[in-house]
Amino acid sequence: MSTSSLKCWLEQDGKLLRLRLNRPKANIIDAAMISELTEALAAHEKDPRVRAVLLDAEGPHFSFGASVPEHLPGPAAQMLRQLHALILQLLQYSVPVLVAVRGQCLGGGLEVVAACHLIFVEPGAMLGQPEVKLSVIAPAASCLLQERIGQAQAQDLLFSGRSIDAEEAHRIGLVNSLTENSEQAAIAYFEEFLAPLSGSSLRFAVRAANIARGRSFEDIKTKLDAIEALYNEELIHTHDAMEGLNSFIEKRPAIWKDC
Repeated sequence: MSTSSLKCWLEQDGKLLRLRLNRPKANIIDAAMISELTEALAAHEKDPRVRAVLLDAEGPHFSFGASVPEHLPGPAAQMLRQLHALILQLLQYSVPVLVAVRGQCLGGGLEVVAACHLIFVEPGAMLGQPEVKLSVIAPAASCLLQERIGQAQAQDLLFSGRSIDAEEAHRIGLVNSLTENSEQAAIAYFEEFLAPLSGSSLRFAVRAANIARGRSFEDIKTKLDAIEALYNEELIHTHDAMEGLNSFIEKRPAIWKDC
């Protein structure tokens, strides 16, 4: 299957589901992209042949992030609801989800990546949550980054909006592997470690790992719902949130009123 937003195919004798963001160079995570990712994951989850998913992207960058216009009042509520449903789907997916990253991986793009199991990243990649620079917030990252890299490191990225390079991302444990070719490295990992396994037992291993970590998906959903409400009911009604988004869209400097 190939669409304007996503390429989807099976390889390795049907054992590896390939998903590729297909709108370079930005690969914006907008409503269309979210919908196609959600549908492709659901369509293949119960296939007993599938041992893993590999998510990557066309072009020089993984993703510049979510659609800024979709953060505005009106579309924002639906966009966040759809994005967070995708995040929960990835967190609960029945087989390992591998992701290969190069170039920019920002905002909603990094939120999707952080929900995957194993992250392979190339030198030169830059990862960050720049939402605060537009005077908004990153709801999913507010939950996921603390789980992946701890409170101190997560708050640094969330409060500053800075991007970090691949080497720092690897050093702090945000990504699993720093490699010259992230796609090839992910495929090699799959071929050596996952392809030979029983598909049934691998699914039990994923379930067991989630139980052992004490991960409560209902707890994550509760947190996401609360941060969605903070965004939709309070933040988006401030002057500075609207100014940050509109100044980005209009390509001009923002003028803050601190309210």
